[in-house]
Amino acid sequence: MGPPPRFIKRLIYDLQNRSDKELPELLRNTKKHHDFDIYLLKTDGLDLYGRTLPSGAEQIADQLQLQGRRRAFLRLPDKTLLGHSIYRPEQGLLDVVIVFKPMRKTFISALGTNIWLRLGLAVLVSGLVCFVLSRAMTNRFKQLKQASRRLAQGDLSTRMSVREHGDETDELARDINSMAKQIEHQITSQKRLLGDVSHELRSPLARLRIALALAQEDSANGPKHLQRIDHEAERLEELIAQLLDSQATEADLDAHIDLAALLQELCADANFEGKPTNRHVDFTSALEEAIVSTHGDLLKKTFENILRNALKYTPDNSTVQVSLALIGEDYSIRVEDAGPGVEEAELDKLFGEFYRVDTARPRETGGYGLGLSIAKRAIDQHRGLITAANTSRGFAITVHLPAYSE
Repeated sequence: MGPPPRFIKRLIYDLQNRSDKELPELLRNTKKHHDFDIYLLKTDGLDLYGRTLPSGAEQIADQLQLQGRRRAFLRLPDKTLLGHSIYRPEQGLLDVVIVFKPMRKTFISALGTNIWLRLGLAVLVSGLVCFVLSRAMTNRFKQLKQASRRLAQGDLSTRMSVREHGDETDELARDINSMAKQIEHQITSQKRLLGDVSHELRSPLARLRIALALAQEDSANGPKHLQRIDHEAERLEELIAQLLDSQATEADLDAHIDLAALLQELCADANFEGKPTNRHVDFTSALEEAIVSTHGDLLKKTFENILRNALKYTPDNSTVQVSLALIGEDYSIRVEDAGPGVEEAELDKLFGEFYRVDTARPRETGGYGLGLSIAKRAIDQHRGLITAANTSRGFAITVHLPAYSE
């Protein structure tokens, strides 16, 4: 409907005005670039170049002759024809018949004309997208379900794969992995602690049974065997007390203590204990007062363990240096001995239950390996930090505690 396109108008103009010499070249170029044929019909109905006319050409010519029409259009099943009348000075009146090949009905063109097809395609595409998304989500949730079920069945090594650039399910999987790791660590620690406790209790109980048997068989040396039984009972009581301290739960920090006064008192006691071997404890601090929040005698037991540990491992005729300073909003307490230090690979293990640097040392001199574990738990309850490091002169324990502020 309406006037022909611009390039058709240009073509008709060229067909009318090109010379006879240029006209065949124009027909060939048009066929080459636009892939349609052009026939020039004379008044007798024959083609100007003697070509056989396609079906429908005569019908187009008849339409052009009716009532002097200048343009005609005909659509056939296998082609579409456009007719237009022109005048050339050499040939006179001519009828131009342009034969177009049938347009292939592509899917895109069908979409442009059929609203139901567009709606159907929209429903199909949205359905496919929803199906893919739902499958992806349900598969991910199935993995989460299976992982949580394995965890519930006791498989603490269960971990889920987490994509680097994922969605909320990956965040959930990351949280599940973190939870599983913490549970596995806690269960492993509890199992190790139970094994260590069993091992530590077995030795004094065995010695108690031996001493009791000897007391029953050797009545003449009964007091001696009873003294041994009493000694082993005290060691059991001490071990149980340390175990309870190492597993103490969180407590409210409802009291306050002056670290400067506490450390002066503990250093004085340690100096007294170290006199027989000429071991000294030197306390230095520029602070007159250092108030921190605490609960009961947690900090006293903590620094007693640290000081006795340092006094135990520092050589004879040496000094343990203790310092107290305010760094930012925290008090820093440093206890440094002149001992042999610890292997770097062992530093992270020092604060574990029943860990002893020298496993060959007997319990009477080496302790149970609970002192630093108790100290770390107490410092954690005070929202502080305890670290260990080798120094140029020996080994140092550093404790950071938040200063009390009203």
